[in-house]
Amino acid sequence: MKVRLFLTTLFVIGAVLSAFASQIDTLNVKSRSMNKSIANLVILPDSYTEQKQGYPVLYLLHGAGGDHTDWVTKVGAIKGYADTYNMIIVCPDGSKTSWYFDSPVDPSMRYETYVSEELVQAVDKKYNTLANRKSRAITGLSMGGHGAFYLAFKNQEVWGAAGSMSGGLDIRPFPENWDLSLRLGDYAVNRDNWEDNTVINMVYLLKKDNLKLIFDCGVNDFFYEANNRMHQKLMERNIPHDYIERPGSHNWDYWANAIQYQLLFFDNFFKS
Repeated sequence: MKVRLFLTTLFVIGAVLSAFASQIDTLNVKSRSMNKSIANLVILPDSYTEQKQGYPVLYLLHGAGGDHTDWVTKVGAIKGYADTYNMIIVCPDGSKTSWYFDSPVDPSMRYETYVSEELVQAVDKKYNTLANRKSRAITGLSMGGHGAFYLAFKNQEVWGAAGSMSGGLDIRPFPENWDLSLRLGDYAVNRDNWEDNTVINMVYLLKKDNLKLIFDCGVNDFFYEANNRMHQKLMERNIPHDYIERPGSHNWDYWANAIQYQLLFFDNFFKS
């Protein structure tokens, strides 16, 4: 009898806890610009309700070779972070190697338009969000770090804060890697495409502290030198930003740690 009562109590506790756990939706969005449906994960905090005033939204981008499920499967704690900070987290699918460009050489790859316009509009329509730049931020890892800065720099009316973890902030040293030549054309023939679409050359788009910035990179990462140069360039232009470098490589151990610091930054931004 006592065993049965104990098991019943455990079942009830589990049911109560699950009722207040974060919810994960798969949101399929039809991209008009690419004429296809794209899957995205949406993590809703345990407090989510359509009657509340609204929730801030963090867009969290995956890296090259990944997809929209990466953050949830590789960093399971991300679900709890949505609860802790009472925010909606959206994980878009950016194809394996889109680099989040509107490709100047491949009209079928228009991921800047998709994320910055089509996806943001779909999220704000379906969910109870605070649909303004002061309540919207974007970050990502590796290709997604480049993508987050790229999208935010070019669309400052959409996002008020942006981050990058181990981001490929200067893609020019890697003309043979990660399908970049398929997105921008061969470097020798299409040099302007590369110069115009590498984030480190887009600092001129920033105005003082209009866009709140945080980025970090491990000192053993192959993107470390580019991140350090971005930091120096922002310093020269007097652009406020948080920059962190710490021991670490280009791997999930580093990103699982890095996202915790960035979430604190974005939470402070949303509350300000």
